Amino acid sequence: MVSTSKGRVLLAYSGGLDTSCILAWLIEQGYEVVAFMADVGQEEDFEAARKKALAVGAKKFYLQDLKREFVTELIYPAMQANCIYENVYLLGTSLARPVIARGMIEVADTEGCDYVSHGCTGKGNDQVRFELAFYGLRPDIKVIAPWRIPEFYDRFPGRQALLAYAAEKQIPVQQTAAKPWSTDENLFHISYEAGILEDPNVTPPDDMWKLTVQPEAAPSEPERLSIEFKAGLPVKVTTEDQKTFTDPVEIFLGLNALARKHGVGRIDIVENRFIGVKSRGCYESPGATILRAAHMDIEGLTLDRNVRALRDQFITIELGRILYNGTFFSPEREFITSAIPASQRTVNGVVRLKLYRGNVIIEGRHSDEGLYDEAQSSMDELGGFEPTDTTGFIQIQSIRIKKWAQSNIRKGQGGVQAKDVYGSRT
Repeated sequence: MVSTSKGRVLLAYSGGLDTSCILAWLIEQGYEVVAFMADVGQEEDFEAARKKALAVGAKKFYLQDLKREFVTELIYPAMQANCIYENVYLLGTSLARPVIARGMIEVADTEGCDYVSHGCTGKGNDQVRFELAFYGLRPDIKVIAPWRIPEFYDRFPGRQALLAYAAEKQIPVQQTAAKPWSTDENLFHISYEAGILEDPNVTPPDDMWKLTVQPEAAPSEPERLSIEFKAGLPVKVTTEDQKTFTDPVEIFLGLNALARKHGVGRIDIVENRFIGVKSRGCYESPGATILRAAHMDIEGLTLDRNVRALRDQFITIELGRILYNGTFFSPEREFITSAIPASQRTVNGVVRLKLYRGNVIIEGRHSDEGLYDEAQSSMDELGGFEPTDTTGFIQIQSIRIKKWAQSNIRKGQGGVQAKDVYGSRT
């Protein structure tokens, strides 16, 4: 039989219902498909996924262990910058996308694939993140996005249609009616969305949460640990029972285990997706929550205030936006991340923490950087500080305030009888 293949496609494969059906559909459309999975720390039966992909019809199956580069190249810089989206989300899903996309392009090149494909929905952020990353790595790559192809989404308008197709193609799937939500998991976190969570006023059931115990079911005794930082990076974690972790991946795994035990790292939010749709999501980011709290604390002791302010205003906000929106492989990301090491040179020291029923509590910190002067800060001694110097400082700072007040008084807008900007009497 003469081959009528339309070309070779590398599919980002999860082993779930959607990507298994997409794999079969791509083959049905005349493509040769190579399945790709990235090990970014998710709890997954990779061997079962391999067997399933090959049984459905994949020509080959690739599994890449990307945990180390995920931690060192994505998680750690984001932690150094204290990245956060809309003041609450720690970016766990978006952080993994650049390393997954890079792994896919490497395999696509190895396999001579003209196409890459994914199972991202047409309303979500991940389609943007993956595809912008693909184009930033290989501009000539072609993308097949089934959930944006009318003949695909008209044929499969819902889960029941996918289940029927899976049955037709003899694709083994797990019925998820008992847990009607979708998840994405990696070393950093797990996300939950869709299904019953689409009603923002529905309380997530207790059995939804996978990584962390309910805070009220956590141990009744707190657990203490310390984290040592060098140049803003965690280099050593010491637990209460004197276990130590120094390898980057082991540090993160160790923090995850502690946080999970004590119910640390849960959030339930409504966020603004990049494409403009609001979305309700629930997240567990256990180890990341500890690490961010400790890093922010040691910066208070060791980082110059103006450097910190500039970093917060520009690097923190902009890198968070870059990660969330999926423009990691871009000139602006290169520019932003090049400034991170300079901001972290003095961020050296140790933070002591306590974990207790969902809380991360800072108990102390120390550093040899010397920006904090105990004697100078003391209320019990002068410590080289001359209080009379503050008089001149206040006088200089008050010049513009006095001029503003005098101007308001001349215009009849000042004084104790004037209304303030909120309309009340001052």
